[in-house]
Amino acid sequence: MSDSVVRLDKWLQVARVFKTRSKATHACTLSRVKVNGATAKPHRRLALEDQVEIEFGDWTRVLVVKELRDRPLPKAEAQRVFEDLSPPRPQLDEFEKLLRRLPAQRDKGTGRPSKKQRRELEQLRKNLL
Repeated sequence: MSDSVVRLDKWLQVARVFKTRSKATHACTLSRVKVNGATAKPHRRLALEDQVEIEFGDWTRVLVVKELRDRPLPKAEAQRVFEDLSPPRPQLDEFEKLLRRLPAQRDKGTGRPSKKQRRELEQLRKNLL
């Protein structure tokens, strides 16, 4: 079913850019989504041929609205609601992957690290860089 107006957050979920509508709304409120070059709020109404830019860290996805839908589609059909003009996603080298990972995992409920543990963590961080 095609509608004349669709909210941005609904369309982003239907196009399967975000898994849930709440994640799409969150990205809009953090100003990571632009429509036709302007920052867009989640309730923004989309029109055909609007250009939607979504920032994913160091990669920006550029989509052109081809169909206005507010009901979920099967995954195979979801790509027909947009035209993808995005550049290829940049590949991270191994060192950047290590830097993006959390430096230390602590079990829940163990509290803050002791002074000795903090020193060890700092030493580990210095050795990585």
